[in-house]
Amino acid sequence: MSNKGAFHYDKDSDGIVTLTMDMSGSANVMNDEYRDLMGDAVSKLEADDITGVVITSAKKTFFAGGDLNVLIAITPENAAQALEGVEELKSQLRRLEKLGKPVVAAIGGSALGGGFEIALASHRRIVLNDNGIRVGLPEVTLGLLPGGGGVTRMVRLLGVQKALPLLMEGKQLRPERALQAGIVDQLVDTREELISEARAWILANPAPVQPWDVPGAGVPDLKFGDPAGYGLLAAAPAVLSKKTHGAYPAPQRIMATAVEGAYVDFDTALKIEGRYFVELASGQVSKNMITAFWFHLNEVNGRASATGRKVAKLGVLGAGMMGAGIAEVSAKAGIEVVLKDVTREAAEKGAAGLAGIRPTASYDDLAGCDLVIEAVFENRELKNEVLPAAEARALPDAVIASNTSTLPITGLASAVTAPERFIGLHFFSPVPKMRLVEIIRGEKTSEETLQRALDYVRQIGKTPIVVNDSRGFYTSRTFGTYVIEAITMLAEGVAPAFIENVAKKAGMAVGPLAVSDEVTLSLQLKIHDQTLADDPSLVSESPAYDLIREMVSLGRTGKSGGAGFYEYPEGGKKFLWPELTARYAKADAGVSEQDVRDRLLFVQALETVRCLDEGVLTSVADANIGSIFGFGFAPWSGGTLQFINSCGVQAFVERADYLADTYGERFRPPASLRERDRF
Repeated sequence: MSNKGAFHYDKDSDGIVTLTMDMSGSANVMNDEYRDLMGDAVSKLEADDITGVVITSAKKTFFAGGDLNVLIAITPENAAQALEGVEELKSQLRRLEKLGKPVVAAIGGSALGGGFEIALASHRRIVLNDNGIRVGLPEVTLGLLPGGGGVTRMVRLLGVQKALPLLMEGKQLRPERALQAGIVDQLVDTREELISEARAWILANPAPVQPWDVPGAGVPDLKFGDPAGYGLLAAAPAVLSKKTHGAYPAPQRIMATAVEGAYVDFDTALKIEGRYFVELASGQVSKNMITAFWFHLNEVNGRASATGRKVAKLGVLGAGMMGAGIAEVSAKAGIEVVLKDVTREAAEKGAAGLAGIRPTASYDDLAGCDLVIEAVFENRELKNEVLPAAEARALPDAVIASNTSTLPITGLASAVTAPERFIGLHFFSPVPKMRLVEIIRGEKTSEETLQRALDYVRQIGKTPIVVNDSRGFYTSRTFGTYVIEAITMLAEGVAPAFIENVAKKAGMAVGPLAVSDEVTLSLQLKIHDQTLADDPSLVSESPAYDLIREMVSLGRTGKSGGAGFYEYPEGGKKFLWPELTARYAKADAGVSEQDVRDRLLFVQALETVRCLDEGVLTSVADANIGSIFGFGFAPWSGGTLQFINSCGVQAFVERADYLADTYGERFRPPASLRERDRF
C-alpha cells in the first residue's frame, strides 16, 4: 500500500463528483500534501463538465484541521512565506465555492478547524447525527484564529454577534447544536444518507450562490454608518478585556478580524484574516498553547496501559465534597460505587440521590471492591484508621488509594498490609469539573498498581499526570508557593487589590487571596504546622504564616467560615475585607507591578524546576499540564516550564537572580537551570 495520500475523484452518470479525502496518516490535515491534493482536485473540477461535488472523507474524522507541526514552526522570520501559503489555501477554497456548481460537504466524522473551513466553503453542510461528532472552529484554544476563511465566512453567515461567541470561545458543537446554531444545514441518521441526500440536493439546486457572493450582501448585523451596531462596537472590547485581562491575543485578533472585515468586501476581509492569522501563528503565545494543549496533552493522555482492566466496584471513604465528587464521576462512568461515611445520614447526603451510588456506614459493604479511594480529612491518624479497615474488606488484590493533597504516600502506605498496592489519586475540586488527577507513586507502589490507576483515571474520563512521592507532591507543593508569595507581599505592605488584579492580569485562574480563602486559612496553617512537626528543614521562614495565624485568630478562616481575606455577604458578591488594606497595606511598599507579576509566576516555575530536579516530576509534559489543569497556572504561558522557555532560559535566570537579590533566596535559580537551553 502506498504511503502517498489521495483525494479520490469519482464521477457518476449524473455528472456528480464524489471527492473523498484520504491523505496519508490517520487523519486529513492542512499541510503541504493537502495543498497539492486540493489544488489538483480544484483544477480538475474547473476543467471537467460536472453537475456538482460531494466532499467527504475516508477517515474516521472528516478533517482534523491544520498541521500543528507546521504552524508551530512559523516565526517572524518566515511569516511572509507562511502568509503566501495561507493565501494559496484560501484561494483554493474560494475557487471551489465559485465553481458555479453546487458543492456539498458530507460530514461523517468530526470537522474542526480547517476541516470546518472546508465545509463553510461548501454550499451545503450535511452531518451524520452522531453524538460523538463535533464541528466548529476551536483555533482560539491554541492561541490562533481560523485562517482559512473561517472568521470571514462565519461572520457573514451568522452576523457578528452570533459568530463571535463561537469563534472566541472555540466551541465544538454536537450535530444537533450545530444545526440549531445555523452552521450546518441538515442532519441524517446513516452514512448512506449522507451521500444520497447530498446528491439529491445537488440535483435540486444546480446553481447555488454563497450568501456572501449575492450582490449587495454584507454582514447581517454590522453595516457601515448604521448606528444600530455602535452598541456592539463599544461594549465588546470592554467585555473581552474583563474576561481575558489582555493576556490572550487570539480573541482580540478574532474580534478585530470580524469587525474590520465587516466593513470591506469579502475578498479583502479574507486578506485581513490571513494577516492576523500569521501574526498570531508567529507569536509566542500560540507556540506556548500549542505545545501544552496539543503536544503535551496528547502525551499525558496517550500513556498506554497493558492491564486492560476496568474498575467494577469502587469504595469511597468519606462523603464530603471530595469523596462525593469522586463517587459522582465514577458512577456516571458506569462503576458501581459504595460511599462510606461515619453515619448513614452523612453518606446519603454525599450520594445526593445519584444513581449507582450506595451510601453506607459499614465497612462490610466494601466487599467486592477492586478499588478503594480514601477521601477523609487531611489527618494522618484518621487516614491510618480507615485505610486498613477498608483494605480488610475489599478484594484481596484491590488497589487502595488516598486522595490526600499533601501527606506523603509512602508514609500513608505503612497503614496497609500491601504497600505495593497503595497509590495516591489526588483529585481537584470541584471533582466533576476539574479534568486533572495527579497519580502519586509511593516508594513501594508496583508498576501494575500504577497501570491500574491509569486505567481508572481513563475510565472516568480524566487526564492523568504521574509523579513520585514528596510532601505536597507536585501540584499542592507548587501551588502553595503562589498563595504564600501573595500573602508574603501582603505582609510586606503591598495592597491586596493590587496583588489580586496583577495575578489575574498575569493569566492566573483565580487571585491568590481569593483561592486562599477557598482552601481555608486554617487548613494552610495545619499543613504548615504538620510539616514543621515532621521535618523543620522543609519549612522556610516567611511572614506569611504570622499573618495567616493572625487572620485565623480573628475568626477569619476562609470562605467556609464566612470570612477570610474576603467578605461573603449573604446573597451578594464577595469583596476584599476593607480592614485588610488598613491593617497591612503601606503606601511605600515599593513593589512594582512587574515585580508582583514576576514574583507570583517565577516562584511557581522555580518550584517546578526543583520538583524536576528531585525526581518528583519525570516529564516536562506532566509539569505543564499539571500546572494548568491542576492549579490554574496562566494557560497562555503553556505551563510552568514552557513559561521559562518562552522567557528564554537565560533571561529567566537573570530575572530570577534579581528577584532573589531583592526579595529572598527562594527565587535563586538552581544550578541545573543555569546549564539548560530549554525544557
